[in-house]
Amino acid sequence: MHCRALVLTMIAFALWSGCARKKKPRAPVPARIGHAETGVASWYGYPYHGRQAANGEIYDMERMTAAHRTLPFHTWVRVENLANGKFVAVRITDRGPFVRGRIIDLSRAAARAIGMLGPGTARVRVVVTAPPKDLPLVELFAVQVGSFRDRSRAEELRARLESRFGASRLVRREGAPPMWRVLVGREPGVEQAEALAERLRTETGAAFVVRLDQVEP
Repeated sequence: MHCRALVLTMIAFALWSGCARKKKPRAPVPARIGHAETGVASWYGYPYHGRQAANGEIYDMERMTAAHRTLPFHTWVRVENLANGKFVAVRITDRGPFVRGRIIDLSRAAARAIGMLGPGTARVRVVVTAPPKDLPLVELFAVQVGSFRDRSRAEELRARLESRFGASRLVRREGAPPMWRVLVGREPGVEQAEALAERLRTETGAAFVVRLDQVEP
């Protein structure tokens, strides 16, 4: 009996040790600057405009962003239209395109910049680059709590929430018709913004974090 108890204890210890040695998930490895690929680009707008992208941000088709199947989020790439030599710098915020033969899905603004809106697709060269030097040094986050066609309704909610949760603003999202988004807060990090969103959900139900540089002009 003593030996059996000893064996069971040793097995339990081995199992515990194995669990204790489990490695933490590794942070994504940054893409190598200069990595390049050539293929077909497409672009996407409605109905994805205003929806949450794969990295958690709200997709705005008038921002310089793109979807890629494998590059880490926030990687910057230079996309050159091989038919006309036009190029644009975009940040990877989403996943796709999930169409055989295509390597990147550009926002509408990026597609416009390289002259591929009309054709819809273009053969391009995609090169990983360093982030642009004029990016803001500090990222700021807010919480979106509503989106309204009627500006007066949006303003009513904004004023009510500002009195309890601090700085709030309206941001116009172009469309047919345009929408008025209600944003609360101006937080220096995602964790602070998530904490604010948790508090706001008790008041508004839906609330999610957005990056201010993605929603403010």
